[in-house]
Amino acid sequence: MMWGVWPFLPALVLLSEFSVGKVQTASCQTCRKLTESFIKGLERTANKNFGGGNTAWEEEKLAKYARSETRLLEIVEAACEKTDFECNRLLEQIEDQVETWWFHRQQEAPDLYEWLCIQELRLCCPPGHFGPDCKECPSGAGGVCGGLGRCEGEGTRLGDGECVCDPGYSGHLCQTCADGYYREKSSNESTGACAACYHSCKKCSGPQDYKCLDCKPGWILHDNKCVDIDECGTELARCPSNTYCHNTDGSYECRGCDQACVGCMGSGPARCKKCSRGYRLKGAKCLDIDECSERAIACPGLNEACINEEGSFHCDCADGFIRRDSICVENQPPAGPEKGLFDDMTDDEVLVLQQMFFGVVICALATLAAKGDMVFTAIFIGGVAAMAGYWLTEKGDYMLDGFLKGR
Repeated sequence: MMWGVWPFLPALVLLSEFSVGKVQTASCQTCRKLTESFIKGLERTANKNFGGGNTAWEEEKLAKYARSETRLLEIVEAACEKTDFECNRLLEQIEDQVETWWFHRQQEAPDLYEWLCIQELRLCCPPGHFGPDCKECPSGAGGVCGGLGRCEGEGTRLGDGECVCDPGYSGHLCQTCADGYYREKSSNESTGACAACYHSCKKCSGPQDYKCLDCKPGWILHDNKCVDIDECGTELARCPSNTYCHNTDGSYECRGCDQACVGCMGSGPARCKKCSRGYRLKGAKCLDIDECSERAIACPGLNEACINEEGSFHCDCADGFIRRDSICVENQPPAGPEKGLFDDMTDDEVLVLQQMFFGVVICALATLAAKGDMVFTAIFIGGVAAMAGYWLTEKGDYMLDGFLKGR
């Protein structure tokens, strides 16, 4: 942006008029927010100077800090938050107007909002005015909308200028009490405020239930009281099929029938007009039919069992069976790991095999030793001693047991 001193005022004015057309899409709220931030910047920098060593000399030789470009830059840089896209875009579009006001119009137009947002950019209207042409809002003795409402679009170039009244008030200038409100008596000559009637009264002379003058829809006036109309007992109710009417204060609602009913006059299976399929009238109620006990063959499939449900039943596989390809077959447990050679042997059988194994080994060594071979004789004696020692311990028993069983 170019925040420099303009040497040629005519060119500035022409460019300013041209740039007005670019900001017509900006909102009055954005312009107001920008000018308010600018004024805060003025207040924040009010007591500052150039910051040099010889302030008196700088202010004398250069421009006064109060009207300097340095101060303007400080204010502009902080005028919009970095994340506020609308504010930054507007500020970029109106830099010429801001400079014009700063260097040439401050004295004659000290109110930046009025000069910039209302007069120059024509984004806003003065208080009490609205619309593209800033027409005057409806006003009365109490001010805009009689002081009891707001003017639609006030202060902006939008809206239709209609009065949006405060709760309890109505009319062109919000001077009459709305439906459901009455005028309170005032102790002085001033007009009393509008207070709420009893909840069923449309018009009333006081807050009590017996001071109704007219009733809201769904109520009927009787002896100055509004009595609820039972739409369910008249032809006023309109409920769709398979629902019933339930009366409420000032109205009614349609609620669904019980699942046992085809049409009903109230809640529960005892208020059915007709029983649904799968139900039978017993006494005064539509009760579930147990098809599983009443039918000879409810589930004709092989290995199937009948399961009763509310209003129906279904067929499932009997215990121990699973459905495969629409047929219930026996549920076989998964095959386990293959058994070892000795897995089915008893402990006594294993002991006999151990003894036989030791006998074969000792006989073989004894035969070799009998031939006079000193080496095999030594092996025979050592083997017998070692095996005898292990045979008498749990370790030897465990080792041989595991060997014979393939463990």
